[in-house]
Amino acid sequence: MRIVIADDAVLLREGLVRLLTERDHQVVAAVGDGESLVAAVVTHRPDVSIVDVRMPPSHTDEGLRAAVEARRLVPRTPILVLSQYVEVSYADDLLATGAGIGYLLKDRVAAIGEFLDALERVADGGSVLDPEVIAQLFARRRRDDPLRNLTPREREVLALMAEGHSNTAIAGTLVVTDGAVEKHVRNIFTKLDLPPDTEQHRRVRAVLAYLRT
Repeated sequence: MRIVIADDAVLLREGLVRLLTERDHQVVAAVGDGESLVAAVVTHRPDVSIVDVRMPPSHTDEGLRAAVEARRLVPRTPILVLSQYVEVSYADDLLATGAGIGYLLKDRVAAIGEFLDALERVADGGSVLDPEVIAQLFARRRRDDPLRNLTPREREVLALMAEGHSNTAIAGTLVVTDGAVEKHVRNIFTKLDLPPDTEQHRRVRAVLAYLRT
């Protein structure tokens, strides 16, 4: 395979170059920052790129942002993130770009063979995610879910609102009183932080929040 490596840690970067060349792969570029990663992907169109998350200048999430940009400029270019850290915001953005994405944590890669197998799977268009990455992504989505505070009954009411039912129709479907539905609707507006407005406008905004989720 033709491979690009992006990691600002020189020893790790050179170690990866040696490991991969010994396995008859060709490292077409080995760089230490996100901007160079994007340029290398655009220039070389590699079979797969290995990318660290934290690189210069701020050492926060430059690698992931560069990976997202590389996928924008070269759609479906395979990317394997290999890092000590889980950065969920841009990890979500990267995963949203489609297949051919991997995210492994350096200290959890148990064997060289395991790493090389993951690299080949990503290059072939598969996805490889460390369980800790998955756990943190789901945790973030739960925190960001605007419906997380709704009771099961309030979710039922909101789902029927999304189908276009009036309060009276919802009451008939759930076999409850109109007053009970009105109370559920008020609670939904409060929990979704929808301030007083026209009733219809708040219903639309509540339904939009439901559909986005």
